[in-house]
Amino acid sequence: MPFGFQRRGGKQPAAAGDQAPTPSSSKAPTGRRGIPFDGLTEEWRLVGRMEIEGRLSDNLNRREAIPIADVRWAPVDGSEELTPAPGLERIDPFDLIAVFAGAGSLPSFTDAERTAHKLHKVAYDVALELPPFRVVGTVYLFPGSEPERLLDRSTDLFVPVTDAVALNDRDVDVVLVNRSYLRGVEQLDRRTVDATRALLGRPGSI
Repeated sequence: MPFGFQRRGGKQPAAAGDQAPTPSSSKAPTGRRGIPFDGLTEEWRLVGRMEIEGRLSDNLNRREAIPIADVRWAPVDGSEELTPAPGLERIDPFDLIAVFAGAGSLPSFTDAERTAHKLHKVAYDVALELPPFRVVGTVYLFPGSEPERLLDRSTDLFVPVTDAVALNDRDVDVVLVNRSYLRGVEQLDRRTVDATRALLGRPGSI
């Protein structure tokens, strides 16, 4: 699933001022708010703001291109620092392997509603393989749905993984994982998840 960006050594995206105006380069409609995002593609890490209303996960699962602004990018391997990318004005959710999100990516439940919601689902501790990435954390599924079913086609393109850990040290509440990139799902013992987190030395890091 190519992202359509040139590699850093190739042609850089044109600055917004160097190209004809498009709907995506116009200002967001009144009442539209920006939601910060930090996402990974096959080659890039993108950090910026999605000009959307509502929850991040809902917008990603609509599978429609999303206007973005204030974008910085860097190679996904961390070999360079983030630099401005003014020519990037829209993102296709299919190109995002994973998005690091906050509490705003989940339903706006009260504590009581959130507890009741989780009671209707089963928590599974899993390791998700999204080469070259690996995410370890907890997914909540309806009774009768085994974690391996995450590899099946679904109306939801992204699945939230909570209490996530991976092989770097950014703190996040949730990782939204693109199911179309999933290549393996392993159910883990909770002690394995805790051991992975302890190895990193930072609870809740990714």
